[in-house]
Amino acid sequence: MSRAFHTVVEGLAFAEGPRWHEGRLWFSDMYRRRVMALAPGGEPDTVVELPDDDPSGLGWLPDGRLLVVAMQTRRVLRLDDDGLVEVADLTPHAPFHCNDMVVDGRGNAYVGNFGWDFHGGGQPRTTTVVHVAPGGEARVAADELGFPNGMVITPDDRTLVVAESMGACLTAFTIEADGSLTDRRLWADLRPVAPDGICLDADGAIWVASPGTNEAMRVAEGGEILERVPTGDRMAIACALGGADRRTLFLCTATAVDADECLARLDARIEATEVDIPGAGWP
Repeated sequence: MSRAFHTVVEGLAFAEGPRWHEGRLWFSDMYRRRVMALAPGGEPDTVVELPDDDPSGLGWLPDGRLLVVAMQTRRVLRLDDDGLVEVADLTPHAPFHCNDMVVDGRGNAYVGNFGWDFHGGGQPRTTTVVHVAPGGEARVAADELGFPNGMVITPDDRTLVVAESMGACLTAFTIEADGSLTDRRLWADLRPVAPDGICLDADGAIWVASPGTNEAMRVAEGGEILERVPTGDRMAIACALGGADRRTLFLCTATAVDADECLARLDARIEATEVDIPGAGWP
């Protein structure tokens, strides 16, 4: 099956954390330290800027307030009427930069982190997913994960699936009533693909952004690749299902990952294509 992408937003430094929320596409332009939102047919608006950090994962509390991951300072921030406030300091639980986040329908947030200085040549190590309760209490929910990155939660708020980029797999957990994670299990072995951002559809399959192979892949539980959509010479970074019927696959793409290079090029994009099965769950 051949699907063609069209450009939705261009001229970005590095787009991350795409989310469809209340009729708009939200995302982080990470290296320009902006959270942005785009209405269909419009131009992206800056919702909030982080003065001293790179934003990544996004999510919403049940009352509608936005949560933002501040990567380098390893915090979860909340956007109130008078600006950003700290919800949780993750430095006791996350050994290096934080990245993606998913927030369930009850306000539980789950945040991944690099684990080590990935870009600076540090020694690889496994790391944690941190649970942030609606009240702001943070604790390690899972450990021994290989660069936990994109995450999804099923519509019943009972299952979390995390993309382990260095583990080359998708790993599932059962979410207990208190937000803790149990029953760890392999959802899909993707070797040699290193998954980045992911999103869930209504048939229970997961779209996976694969920067190493320049494609988005639709994967069934157990690991069967149901579809591959190539992105040419551009890395596929993260994805989301949105639009009025949640049948639009939005994909963040880039030609570089280094901050200085991305800021010099400003050629990151969000592209889109129509798919058959609508999105489901969180984000």
